[in-house]
Amino acid sequence: MPSESLQSLSLEQQIGQLFYLGLPGPELDADARALIEEVQPGGIIIFGRNVESPTQLRALTDGVREMLPTNPLIGVDQEGGLVDRLRKIFTPMPSARTIRQHGDLAAARALGRISGETLRMLGFNMNFAPVMSIMTDERDLLSNGLYSRSFGRSPGEVLGYTTVYLRGLQETGMIGCLKHFPGIGAGEVDSHEEMPMVSLSHDALIAQDLAPYIELFQRKDDRVRCVMVSHGGFPNIDITQGVTGGLLEPASLSQNIVTNLLRHELGYQHLVVTDDLEMGAIAKHCEIESAVVRAFLAGEDMFLICARPDIIRRGYHAMLEVARDGKLPKERMRGTLKRIASTKAIAKPPTDFDMDKFRRLADETTLLNEKLNYKYGDQSNAL
Repeated sequence: MPSESLQSLSLEQQIGQLFYLGLPGPELDADARALIEEVQPGGIIIFGRNVESPTQLRALTDGVREMLPTNPLIGVDQEGGLVDRLRKIFTPMPSARTIRQHGDLAAARALGRISGETLRMLGFNMNFAPVMSIMTDERDLLSNGLYSRSFGRSPGEVLGYTTVYLRGLQETGMIGCLKHFPGIGAGEVDSHEEMPMVSLSHDALIAQDLAPYIELFQRKDDRVRCVMVSHGGFPNIDITQGVTGGLLEPASLSQNIVTNLLRHELGYQHLVVTDDLEMGAIAKHCEIESAVVRAFLAGEDMFLICARPDIIRRGYHAMLEVARDGKLPKERMRGTLKRIASTKAIAKPPTDFDMDKFRRLADETTLLNEKLNYKYGDQSNAL
């Protein structure tokens, strides 16, 4: 999709492109249609509440496409393990930790390929995976929700497994998304509840949590086209007076993290999205009207707002009001629309839905689980 096609949209539609929103339920009912028509979002994210059957889900994603003036990004958190939005309709997929524990790089690639082929049949073009957190034995004891979601205990392990997983996923035509920049494995709490504090120095982050990102960013094949920024707090590299918590703002709203570190220092030039702005790490300290504007000024391209239509609408109208008042930097807006358009340009259309192939992929997942001795719900794979 040429960037000019987004630049030519009305202001209301341009602002809608910045929003990556969730839908209330499994159908495009009157409420869902009204929300989509009002915001005209650039992206839709699907959760378990939206999933009832393979044909229902494909009808939902097709219906979203038909409603929007530009082809949307349609994403999902399909990591495997505890974060598996398809488990109602598809064999549960193994966790990253299980694959790493078996030392099986081929399984990581297979998980990426199976995920990609399945998701494209269901109408998706983006998967918010892999998780890039480094989970050492010490970090495994923390209550941050990442225990089973990481591929490794060291930068090298994370890089190796995520590289082959991402290759398997993206060779199917899906777009992957590295998360949760700049790394919240050392955070002591879950950002769904509170802002996790990561008390590492800049140099320690570069040597540890950021090392796999840096390596992937430096590769010439442009494999990384989307990065999700976390709501972690990084007090040793980003202190700002008078904001969240008195002294500290979350990475997702921080210009020091998004623009200075990710864009300028590390040289990443593609799409950047926030983690869900309804999470407790944001919602307990910042109204959505402020959060979306601060995220944009920090350098984010798209805002995930995943659940409540009233919160989505408030965020959209806050951004629209600021834009109408001429308070959004025009060059930043052009850059963001260009990155969104460039991402949409490489997003592949859905493949034909084939129930026989869907079942074969489910059977292949069953065999992969047996190879890894993986059963969803095992305590060894719990948080």
